Amino acid sequence: MLLNLLLALSFSLRGAAYAGNKSKTDTGTKVGLLKSLIYDNAKATVTLDSSALKQLIQLSSDNYSSITVRRISFSVSLRSKELKLGAGQTVKYDEVLTNEGNGYDDRTGVFTCPVAGTYMFVVDSLSQPGIWLHMKVNKNAVGKLHVSSSGYNGNPLIQISRTVIVRLKPGDHVKIENASNNGVIYHDIFSGFTGTFLN
Repeated sequence: MLLNLLLALSFSLRGAAYAGNKSKTDTGTKVGLLKSLIYDNAKATVTLDSSALKQLIQLSSDNYSSITVRRISFSVSLRSKELKLGAGQTVKYDEVLTNEGNGYDDRTGVFTCPVAGTYMFVVDSLSQPGIWLHMKVNKNAVGKLHVSSSGYNGNPLIQISRTVIVRLKPGDHVKIENASNNGVIYHDIFSGFTGTFLN
């Protein structure tokens, strides 16, 4: 029974290696790890080399992570009312279009990274001149949006946008923050925030 389990594990690892964008070297490494498992057919017992077992568990976890990370993305917008924000306030988007992986929290306006990797974020805003928006990873600004109020008569609305690609660790927070007083962002799905895992 244990021998059958090992054979099934072998085929599973080989299949996983060929299913994704893995190299032949990856496959050879996994098969080599399986070969390091020592078993005695006559007694039908299996002795597992501890370091090989730890590596197999890690490979299994890595393979699972590589499948799940492809499903991390979100797209949110403002629908119900325009926002009037003070300095340091986080933009809370109230319309969730997609939230694969449940990384975005509409109660706080914050995306929390579930898996390490490279992510792309896009923020767009229909705003009055004079607004300053910062895209932040944890406490650091990684992108800024601004429309100067000089040269404008009245309060026209201007569409602004910014795209940022960043490397994140699990637990990193990404949000859009208003940097100055009296920031106005228009609603009716003209303004939004989107993020997706790249690799």
